[in-house]
Amino acid sequence: MNPELLIQEFSYRTSRSGGKGGQNVNKVETKVEARLEIATSAALTDEEKAWLLEKLADKISSDGVLSATNQTDRSQLTNKEKAAEKLLKLVEKGLIKPKKRRKAPIPAGVKEARLEGKKRLSEKKAARQAVKVIPKDSE
Repeated sequence: MNPELLIQEFSYRTSRSGGKGGQNVNKVETKVEARLEIATSAALTDEEKAWLLEKLADKISSDGVLSATNQTDRSQLTNKEKAAEKLLKLVEKGLIKPKKRRKAPIPAGVKEARLEGKKRLSEKKAARQAVKVIPKDSE
């Protein structure tokens, strides 16, 4: 994945943002949504696209668009930069493949402790059996 090429493929939508800003809130669209169509992206390989579609399925719209929004600042430009940064981090995080888990051998000490515990329990139960009294037949 090439981040510079990927950022060029982002499309942006703006809308009015809530929060502070006074009269500015009512007339300026400062909320920015950065969007990426994964299926048509040239910066991603087919394998990366498949991986993202699988891993980020809950964040992708039914149209196949991954998006991130930002409305923290009063400036549209700042919000645009932050939204693009969020989206890029989301894609990068989605492309991280987890390491395969290797099954570790059971340590000898753990095996010994388990067997010792079983032996103690066995001896305890055997001691209970020895205490039983067998009644004599009366003649």
